[in-house]
Amino acid sequence: MNADSKASRDVNPGGIDPDSPIHPDRALVPEVIRVNESRVRRGFWPKIRRVASRIPFATDALAVWRCAQDPATPRTAKALMVAALAYFVLPTDTLPDFLGVVGFTDDAAVFTALLALIGKHLKPEHREAAVADLARLRGED
Repeated sequence: MNADSKASRDVNPGGIDPDSPIHPDRALVPEVIRVNESRVRRGFWPKIRRVASRIPFATDALAVWRCAQDPATPRTAKALMVAALAYFVLPTDTLPDFLGVVGFTDDAAVFTALLALIGKHLKPEHREAAVADLARLRGED
């Protein structure tokens, strides 16, 4: 039995490729959540360290990461947050990040939509921790 035959029918046809995008309407499928969590675990901090000084939504990304780590955050909201963070760390996306600020506009749009949907779950302590994280990353602490 190979990975293709074990994959849920709700995931990309042919199984899961952890380096390719997963269709957004599948963000709440348990196997997809696991793949997204793995992507975020491996890629979030390295990427945010590289780009924090260049992207205007760095505080939002860090606040979403903090909220997704909070055990009090509802599972559905957490799954959507992790999906947005996974898209952020994915090396191949709609607008490649190497295009500079323009390359992050798709990521910014994803975070804007996410915050409109689940922003009520972001607590002041998530935002405060994000501001502190960003200050540390930028060497301002």
